[in-house]
Amino acid sequence: MSEDVGVSPPVEEGETYEVKIEDIGKEGDGVAKIDDFVIFVPDTDVGDEVEIKITRVLRTLAFGEVTDTDASVDKDIDESEDEEDAPEVEEVTVDEIELE
Repeated sequence: MSEDVGVSPPVEEGETYEVKIEDIGKEGDGVAKIDDFVIFVPDTDVGDEVEIKITRVLRTLAFGEVTDTDASVDKDIDESEDEEDAPEVEEVTVDEIELE
């Protein structure tokens, strides 16, 4: 008989946890572990440190969703949007001046 019988998973549905994404699964979801228990987290990349909420717990694995991302990730996204917008504005201004 297996020693794991009666042992409950180290996570609970509806609870939140801080995790680091260690790998990517076959379907493209991030893979995190808590006490060697696998948790699949969509829309994450290896190295992401995120807060997740557990949405489903099975006997050998769980599924979670990101509830909060690292502030530096949000900052990088905001800066990249600004960089993308700035060149367009400059090009339009230069073109208008040359046409006059």
